[in-house]
Amino acid sequence: MHGEFSTIAIVGAGAIGTYYGVRLGQAGADVRFLLKSDFEAVRERRSMSIEDGNSRVELRPVAVFRSTAEMGPVDLVIVTLKTTANEHLRELLPPLIDPKTAVLTLQNGIGSDDFIATIVGRERVMGGLAFIAATRTGPGEVKCYHQGSITLGEFDRPLLPRTRGLAAQLRSAGVEMRTTENLAEARWKKLVWNIPFNGLAIAAGGITTDRICANATLASRVRVLMKEVQTAATALGYSIPDEHLQQQFAVTPGMGAYQPSSLVDFLAGREVEIEAIWGEPLRRALAAGANVPELEQLYAELRQALAK
Repeated sequence: MHGEFSTIAIVGAGAIGTYYGVRLGQAGADVRFLLKSDFEAVRERRSMSIEDGNSRVELRPVAVFRSTAEMGPVDLVIVTLKTTANEHLRELLPPLIDPKTAVLTLQNGIGSDDFIATIVGRERVMGGLAFIAATRTGPGEVKCYHQGSITLGEFDRPLLPRTRGLAAQLRSAGVEMRTTENLAEARWKKLVWNIPFNGLAIAAGGITTDRICANATLASRVRVLMKEVQTAATALGYSIPDEHLQQQFAVTPGMGAYQPSSLVDFLAGREVEIEAIWGEPLRRALAAGANVPELEQLYAELRQALAK
């Protein structure tokens, strides 16, 4: 394997973990997937696959495990669990760690980098933002609606050689890559899309992003929420240009009848990442003195919807 990381563990093999794990495996890495409910089906089939546009990519044979203790130490851990399951990382991560192991979190929202650092140490942690529209369609099977990209950075420090090495490795696996010297700022930039579209998809009664964009009232709320995320980021010392807001709205209709990940969880009766995506950003915005009434309103609507 010609890459920065030869052995890679995927902790949280849902849509995102499966997509990037299959890509990296196809490029030659030894990728090990942690599975729960999908374990028997994937082990019997001996493969995992992604549909990407008109193409299908299959990883066969595939290495799947029920526990991280069975996996053993690896060069890189990619965490794609929902943040609602983060407490499990206290048990899941240690068996995967040796002196050279790095940990990359591709989780949504704010706070995951800080939490993982308390388990494995700040020096190991990298963060990534996956701008991708993908949905799990069956055990070990994912459909990708929009490939997007990953923005990669280090937690609380500038880029390192390993960051650039991982970016190159993912790029060689067919993933569009960007790097950032300011991971925290990049996370706020991703919230520009996640806060309005994930939130309104639930609050408006369980609707897809195309319907949000086509409804004048909801589209207006999207734009107000995007502006408030920008305002909050500015109060915290981060910069999000107007062009980023415009681009994030403009790309959405092309996704078609897309169900954001939070809506998928909501409709399936699974726990929604309300604190990572809305609660913690709201608390940090208010603590910084930002005026974000639409975000406060959406957070209240979501708490009410999720309490039912």
